[in-house]
Amino acid sequence: SAYGHIALEADDIYATCDALRAAGAKITREPGPVKGGTTVIAFVEDPDGYKIELIAKKDTGTGLGV
Repeated sequence: SAYGHIALEADDIYATCDALRAAGAKITREPGPVKGGTTVIAFVEDPDGYKIELIAKKDTGTGLGV
């Protein structure tokens, strides 16, 4: 089907993963920076086996144009 995965931004990726894990979700990649970068990502698997990427929100609270 050529479907890869969906990506969602998370305000607090660590708390999000903790909450998902507590609800029984399977975290397939714990939160951490991407190789060679600073963007923090994680992956969770939905009940059908599809991967969902979580991306830590950057510059939370800085507003537009700042």
